Amino acid sequence: MTIDLWPVPALARLGLAAVLAAGLSLVLGPVIIPWLSRLRFGQTVREQGPARHRVKQGTPTMGGVIFLLPTLLVTAWLAPPTPATALVLGVTVAFGVVGGVDDYLKVALRRSLGLRARAKLAWQTVAAALLVYLAQAWLGRGTAVWIPFGGGWWDLGVWYYPLAVLAVVASANAVNMTDGLDGLAAGSTLIALSVFFYAAARSGRYDLAIFIVSLGAALAGFLWFNLHPARVFMGDTGSLALGAALGGLAVLTGTELVLPVAGMLFVLETLSVIVQVLSFRLTGRRVLRMSPLHHHFELGGWSEAQVVYRFWAAGLGFALAGLLALGGFPG
Repeated sequence: MTIDLWPVPALARLGLAAVLAAGLSLVLGPVIIPWLSRLRFGQTVREQGPARHRVKQGTPTMGGVIFLLPTLLVTAWLAPPTPATALVLGVTVAFGVVGGVDDYLKVALRRSLGLRARAKLAWQTVAAALLVYLAQAWLGRGTAVWIPFGGGWWDLGVWYYPLAVLAVVASANAVNMTDGLDGLAAGSTLIALSVFFYAAARSGRYDLAIFIVSLGAALAGFLWFNLHPARVFMGDTGSLALGAALGGLAVLTGTELVLPVAGMLFVLETLSVIVQVLSFRLTGRRVLRMSPLHHHFELGGWSEAQVVYRFWAAGLGFALAGLLALGGFPG
């Protein structure tokens, strides 16, 4: 059942979800931001980062709860109580919890690196694997994926499982790497979500559509506080949850291979870090002025706002490519 065939009450519910999620986010911001400040949950700015970022020292972090709570509440209330709804909420919250623990160790216990990388990756892999397993057990998801740009469905067999787990974990960490400038990760994710709303609409997944609209609207509300100069940062609490949400939607709609097209901005940010590290270790030279990629352009003379808005524009282009990659979907 595609979106043009959804009954009017269903479309009205989508609108209600958007209004409620955005409204709750806007209401929660002025409550949660001072609370985070009182708890001294302030951002620690890396010494290796751009010098202009040092003014952000102490800005409240862990602000991801400002959009995660409305998403959870509105989706639970308005979305059909399907296994897919439970799974996408579950993986989003699970990664948010991992990120929250990491943030807490950094800002409350003053452990600069938070969770050890191996522990963080292990918990992420467990959560992603559980999502993939339950998608098979509860939804009969199968092992076929949509091949971008009209390629139809391709059954990967046993190779599907590592691909699906990788899609979720890589997406979560890619959004996390992108979260380095005011509004960048939130706005970029909001743009990428449009591709998965289209995928949900084309496949008649009204339950997932409610989640996507709720998350997107809550992110829009969060941006009111997160745009430059940001009053609050989402922290790993928010960025890991957002990436996991994108990965989870890809798994549940069979669009795991469309994800890197629609989210190419996140892919490039991740690749910039990998290339920078490999180049320095192998040759002693840096390819970029600084990684991730957004810092390279900052040090090249762009203002923070210029980087964010231009990256959003690039993200919009990638989202349009993602929509083209869904041509013929669901087939």
